[in-house]
Parts: sequence; C-alpha cells; structure tokens
Amino acid sequence: MQSHPSLYRDHFDRIPDSLVLLVFNKLADIQSLGRCSTVSKRFNALVPLVHDVLVKFDGVVSVDGDSDEALSLSSPKPRNVFAHLLRLLLFAFLRPFQSLQNINGGNKPLLPQLSRHSPARVLKNFTHVRNLRIELPAGDVGTEDGVFLKWTAEFGSTLQNCVILGGTRMERRPASANLEGSVEDNGSIPESFYTNGGLKLRVVWTISSLIAASTRHYLLRQIINDHPTLRSLVLTDADGQGTLIMGAEQLKEFREKPLAASLSSNRTQVPASNMKLRYAPYLELAEGMGMQGVTLVAIKPAGEGTGGGNSSRKEAEEFICGAFDGPFRAAVKALVKRRTYLLEMNGF
Repeated sequence: MQSHPSLYRDHFDRIPDSLVLLVFNKLADIQSLGRCSTVSKRFNALVPLVHDVLVKFDGVVSVDGDSDEALSLSSPKPRNVFAHLLRLLLFAFLRPFQSLQNINGGNKPLLPQLSRHSPARVLKNFTHVRNLRIELPAGDVGTEDGVFLKWTAEFGSTLQNCVILGGTRMERRPASANLEGSVEDNGSIPESFYTNGGLKLRVVWTISSLIAASTRHYLLRQIINDHPTLRSLVLTDADGQGTLIMGAEQLKEFREKPLAASLSSNRTQVPASNMKLRYAPYLELAEGMGMQGVTLVAIKPAGEGTGGGNSSRKEAEEFICGAFDGPFRAAVKALVKRRTYLLEMNGF
C-alpha cells in the first residue's frame, strides 16, 4: 500500500513570500524575527526584507556575555549616556542573530558577531526597513519619587519641535488640600513659583530632557544614513518618559544637511530656541485623576515659526496636543488654554 504524495508535501511552502512577509511585518520584534530566521533557508532569506522592525530591550543586558558588566535598571545610570545607549543598541541588535547562517556562505554567519561590529553594521542586512522603532529599558532623566516627566521631540538634522510635560505629583483623587504653594489659581504663575525653587526645577527638567533627546538623535546618525528606505523612526523607552520621532521629511533633511554635533559631548547640538511655558498649580482631569504643579514647555528653534503663518501655527499646535496619550494628552489640552510665558534659550 502506497501513501499519497500530497501527505508528504509541506503545504506551508505554497504560501507566497508576500504573505509571509506580511506576517513578519506584523511580528516586527527583532528577537522574534531572529528566531524565525533559524527555522528554514526560506525564512532566513525573507527576514532581511521586512519593512517594520521593533527593537525592544529587557531590563538587564549582558555585555558580550560578561555578567560582571551587566547593565541593570536598578544600577545607577552611567555618566556617559551616549555610551550607555550605544551598548544597549549594540547587544540588542546582535544577540538574536548570532546563530544565524548565511545560505550563500556555508557556515558564515548571516550577521556579524557581537564583539566586532556596530548596530549600523548589523542593520545593513535589513535592506528594506521603512519603519523602525527602538525601545530602551528606561528613561534617561532621573526624577524624585512621585514626580512625572514626559517629553516628545521631533528632529530633522537638528531639533525642530519639543514638548515637555512635568508635574510634582499625579494621583487618582482630588488633592485640593495639598496644592503646590497653597495659592488660589487665577491663571497666572504665583510668586511662590519663583521663590521656592519651582522655576529652577522646571529649568532642570527642560535642559535634561533636551540633552537626552539630542543624545538619542546623535546615536542614530549612521543607521539613518545607511538606510535610505526609512520612512519613520521612533526611539522611545519602556517608562514612556521620552520619545524621539522622525518622519519622512525629517529623515530626508537629516541626510541632506550636515549634523551639528556638540563640542563637549557625543550628542547633537541644541539650537538657540524660543520656549512657551504654561503652568497650573493643580489640574483635575477625568476619571478622578489629579496633577499638581503641572508645567508644559513647548520648544522651537529661534527664527522658525515666528512669521505667524496660520499653517505653521496650526502644525505646532497639532504637534503639542498630539505629543502624549491618555491623561497626559488631556492635561496638555487644558494647559494650552492657560496664560503663556515666553522665554529664550541659548544653544548648547
């Protein structure tokens, strides 16, 4: 008795490559894609063609397999933030692919070994990446317990827009008895804001967020130059503290204009900018959420958007209102209606 030949046929091979790539694009996660590449020669050849890639880090990343040099969220943040981010990127990109083999090169690895090449070198094998999202394990700016700080920055060859939202406390019940400064809210910044360190704290938040954003931007320069197919790039963190975004226009500008690096550190230079500051001692939001000492800072390079065009103003407002999600978006919408204070900042 002879079995029918169709019983031994791998019907999965009948699925067209385009459909397999659609699944891989939905998967996106680079570690999962790395595992898929080990399944078959066909998958090994298709994975580098994906359009959407997500690089997500765990809390602890071993350095070249050496546990003595493990990077942990519970350990103090390194002084050189750029070196910290670079090491994280290096080992997250390479680790999933160390065991992959090149179908055209015998036992030669499809992607280079961990200790020899940079993340940009590894990503060269992904020749069709359009949407790249990178998630770091934690935010870069340390804050005290109870304080919330979030920022979103848009970059081209340099900073184009940045929105920073911070507050001294966030809770689920009204806290009228503990309002910062215990003053009546008349829409203006109270005098105590200048005398009790409130303004100084907001300046620290602003400068720290801009340094974190410009460091992330500098880190991505070779990856962007090596991937002309990129249409969008997002670099964020698991804490949801900071998000750097670059769209198709920003990526094009980055490739065409030289990047101005800071002379003192490995980051992009922040240009002289105009800032719009709005403040509320307390905001009561939907679902019983309350925020104390809430500050919204919108930053734009000096000389840009000062012409007062309706189009540019509308785009700036859309960027500010759409920078965050959930209760933070509601807080921004409430703050933009309040009195605006204009400040200027030198480049650094």
